Amino acid sequence: MLPKEVIEQIVEAGLYAASSNGWQKSIILAVTDKALRDELSEMNRLIAGKDEGHDPFYGAPVVLVVLGEKDGNPPCDGSLIMGNLMLAASSLNVGSCWVHRAKEEFESERGKEILKDLGITGDYEGVGHCILGYPNEAPEAAPRKENRVFFI
Repeated sequence: MLPKEVIEQIVEAGLYAASSNGWQKSIILAVTDKALRDELSEMNRLIAGKDEGHDPFYGAPVVLVVLGEKDGNPPCDGSLIMGNLMLAASSLNVGSCWVHRAKEEFESERGKEILKDLGITGDYEGVGHCILGYPNEAPEAAPRKENRVFFI
């Protein structure tokens, strides 16, 4: 488990992401509760059609779920938040990974119920899960492809 202060620093970086019209209509669920983390993992596994026992969150103890209000710009604003979360995690030597299927999870009746149980009102769309943890080994970054930038 990551120290709470580390999680808070990463979340704060996410909150400083740019947003459409400065609306700030996205939220972050900082999930450290193992029961909820495991339930989200199982929902995600079922949506992905993976075999029983597969953990889409790769054992990470922290899941930051990014959601955006549907009357805003969830995919774009949420993606900016996800990028900031992952950059902040890297700067603190914390492993992170973007896991998809948050949209499907929170479109489900159970997903809506989870938000309601947390006292979150509004019409939200899941954007992604930023899983956090200390990896057993840090993978090497793949070489960057050439000819991807054009100066004009």
